[in-house]
Amino acid sequence: MARIALERDDPAAARRAEFDAFYANNVRQITAQIRAYTGDLAEAEDLVADAFTKAFVRWKTISEYDNPAVWVRRVAWNLATSRLRRGAFARRFLRRQRARDVAGPAPDRIDLERALANLKERHRKAIILRYMADMTVQEIADQEGVAESTVRSWITRGRAVLAEHLRIDDDPTEE
Repeated sequence: MARIALERDDPAAARRAEFDAFYANNVRQITAQIRAYTGDLAEAEDLVADAFTKAFVRWKTISEYDNPAVWVRRVAWNLATSRLRRGAFARRFLRRQRARDVAGPAPDRIDLERALANLKERHRKAIILRYMADMTVQEIADQEGVAESTVRSWITRGRAVLAEHLRIDDDPTEE
């Protein structure tokens, strides 16, 4: 009842409130996915902020979509891909890594990031969307505009490369 009165009194305020709730419910998950893709939290936060800004400007239209988070994620992925392709991101990332003298992420996280970096872009994206975004093969196929069998192939190939790079060579019985 109060929401209807709010919309009648100030529709713009109602849209802002709706967007704020949407943002709060989705920003962490999308940022984590983009961070896994780029390997840099600050860069991921910037890209996701840009994507949400674009969504806010178009919120009246985007809010009508079945799942507006898919649109924001896609925009963030596209922005990340553009930056990665230009190569500027890689140079900035390497400079920052050399300058750090603080404790970093756990070794397992570093191993996973390095392994993800060895995947082809489409395989990395499929793995992240499947296992971090918890999207189904159908949802990924719909988002990427490819057949489900293609997505299954990307995931299978990506997992094979990850398994090779994350293989543990230590034999616990040896001493």
